[in-house]
Amino acid sequence: MKVAVIHDWLVELGGAELVLKEILECYPDADVFSLIDFLSEEDRKFYIQGKKVTTSFLQKLPKAKTKYRNFLPLMPIAIEQLDLRGYDLVISSSYAVAKGVITGPNQVHVCYCHSPIRYAWDMQFQYLEEAGLTRGLKSMFVKYVLHKIRNWDVRSAFSVDYFISNSEFISRRIHKVYKRDSTVIYPPVNLDGFTLCEEKQDFYLTASRMVPYKKIDLIVRAFNKMPDKKLVVIGTGPDFDKIKKQAGPNVELMGYQPFEQLKEKMRLAKAFVFAAEEDFGIVPVEAQACGTPVIAFGKGGALETVIDGTTGIYFNKQEEQSIVDAVNDFEKNAFDPKIVRKHAESFSTPRFRKELMSYIDSVMSK
Repeated sequence: MKVAVIHDWLVELGGAELVLKEILECYPDADVFSLIDFLSEEDRKFYIQGKKVTTSFLQKLPKAKTKYRNFLPLMPIAIEQLDLRGYDLVISSSYAVAKGVITGPNQVHVCYCHSPIRYAWDMQFQYLEEAGLTRGLKSMFVKYVLHKIRNWDVRSAFSVDYFISNSEFISRRIHKVYKRDSTVIYPPVNLDGFTLCEEKQDFYLTASRMVPYKKIDLIVRAFNKMPDKKLVVIGTGPDFDKIKKQAGPNVELMGYQPFEQLKEKMRLAKAFVFAAEEDFGIVPVEAQACGTPVIAFGKGGALETVIDGTTGIYFNKQEEQSIVDAVNDFEKNAFDPKIVRKHAESFSTPRFRKELMSYIDSVMSK
């Protein structure tokens, strides 16, 4: 069986790229396609087994590495130009346009959908607001482009034979947007890199790229109201300077830290604080793999990765006082690190590989 794997773009690395890595572990002989590919040699070996990637014409456009999101209007036609003739199985790893590749009637196309295009659908207004594009001519142009993208996104969804979603939350979004059913297979979390620690220290931890929707600024402002409680923040990004100015004396901003340092802080923290509405959210599972409970915003994927009262605590509003109340509730309860770790094990990498290959075997035999 000849297999092709398509990923949106290979530039920034995150949870979607870890899923791609495990798909290729399942199908090591697969060929890889992407709109653009700017992986370093080290990342290429780790994420895609050193494979050569077939890219689109966007690869040769000026500033494609740093400004590729500006080419959104061209992405549908670019993904449609990837030639997949001769492949029996096409697996798209898609959170933007990868699912829009063209396949024939004798090919099976399985899409592992991280999400329908977030900034084109229910998160459109949030993204426009954060980008300062709520009014004016530029705003009208961007809204028109997103309108065209939505039309293409729905049409291209009908060329997918089978959808896999990364959570029940995304399964509902797929049904809402595409009117298609999907099978949930949770993303792989490499639990081997995280070990149980039962002796916790007196600090809370949050870690993320500092962009608006991650709500790191909200967490910092909440802890400013709790000067007797220490918060450690790991990560960098566009909002770092703004958040640094907001941080009180009980908040330690460590900036970017190597994986070993992040892991050690996760093991020792009394709780991990997570305020984003994520599709799934791998980091809270990694924290639980260390036996560290999670104080999480009770929407999105966190509802499926954190058990309220057992492996963490939910707060219901993305507001400072809601986080303060959740921290106070957390400190009134006792959490067993072994139980927290046991829950994280249900999201392991071997589990992902087994479920993915079993599912694809079943659809290929139809």
